[in-house]
Amino acid sequence: MSVFIVGTLDTKGEEIAFARDVLESVGVDVHVVDTGVIGEPAFEPDTSAAAVAEAAGTDLEQLEREGDRGQAMEAMGEGAATLVARHDEAGTLEGVLGLGGSGNTSVATAAMRALPYGVPKVMVSTMASGDVEPYVEERDIMMLYSVADIEGVNQLSRQVISNAALAMAGMVTHDVDVEGSDRPTIGLTMFGVTTPCVQTARALLEDRGYETIVFHATGSGGRAMENLIEEGIIDGVLDVTTTEWADELVGGVLSAGPERLDAAAERGIPQVVAPGALDMVNFGAEDTVPEEFRDRTLHVHNPQVTLMRTTAEECAELGRIIAEKLTASSGPTTLALPLRGVSMLDSEGEDFHDPEADAALFDALREHVGDGVELLERDDHVNSEAFARAIVERLDEHMRGANVAP
Repeated sequence: MSVFIVGTLDTKGEEIAFARDVLESVGVDVHVVDTGVIGEPAFEPDTSAAAVAEAAGTDLEQLEREGDRGQAMEAMGEGAATLVARHDEAGTLEGVLGLGGSGNTSVATAAMRALPYGVPKVMVSTMASGDVEPYVEERDIMMLYSVADIEGVNQLSRQVISNAALAMAGMVTHDVDVEGSDRPTIGLTMFGVTTPCVQTARALLEDRGYETIVFHATGSGGRAMENLIEEGIIDGVLDVTTTEWADELVGGVLSAGPERLDAAAERGIPQVVAPGALDMVNFGAEDTVPEEFRDRTLHVHNPQVTLMRTTAEECAELGRIIAEKLTASSGPTTLALPLRGVSMLDSEGEDFHDPEADAALFDALREHVGDGVELLERDDHVNSEAFARAIVERLDEHMRGANVAP
């Protein structure tokens, strides 16, 4: 098995050779993948740029002739992803190390995102001190800022690249026996304002013999859970916190995209879903709230996060969307309504307490949910122990009915 180094040998050959040498000096086998499209490689790679382009269904010479750098980087990213995935499936890949500026960061992280969770992935990048979400998305990619440009091996780049290579070496040569689990795995979603419910539910589920994974409903968290459901890692869902849909609808900063709630429905796994934190849309610092929303009910959660109360009209649309998503499910599904409030801020006396908006949400959920979805209405707040116990009990019944209980 080998560590794959993905990089442009026409422009970063010296630096990639240095990383290769560091890895080999500590006994790690290396496979270099060339993703350069400008000129000749500095040394002979194990996988050529032509082979990478071919894996993307295109031709390197054609990419060179067309001279469209954006198109070329997209193609090389697709090809690199295809190739590393093949090697991972064949059992010949241990991890992926990338070096580069914005171009190869895009290419190498595309390859990394094609690999399963747990495969070591390290990216040394000039882009790592900024917004790395487009590169990382919801995968377990380690980003290391190069500090200076990756242009030559000097006292600074030598240290940074060595650190990255040795970090990779440590991951692939020290095989820590991480305890596995044969228990059914439940995915839960949580926000600060639904934490009491999720903490109680998690403890109850683990007492019943389930493994639990909690996802922070910040957009990337919801997408990560959807991915793990698709990969078959999650066996059931206690989706308490569907707040990401409020950001998707209204334009907040923590949307998980329009596919949120699709994976469990498509796979048909047991799920219990609640409208947790649908009373809020997320923005950054208060001065970043769009002008059109400045006269709305706002709550400064912390200096970096400002929450905005959803209106009755928005809540009605959220109810329709979520009900229709759940209606499409092919597995046992319960929609649980906490009639006394959907978040810490949606309690009597709190900033987002709005019975009219809550009523619009609950009415729309009732109206649009299909007959195949069980409707569980509770005269409880989402964070009450009674609500947590009720939804855990219902999910456990679904799991047992599907023969996936402990």
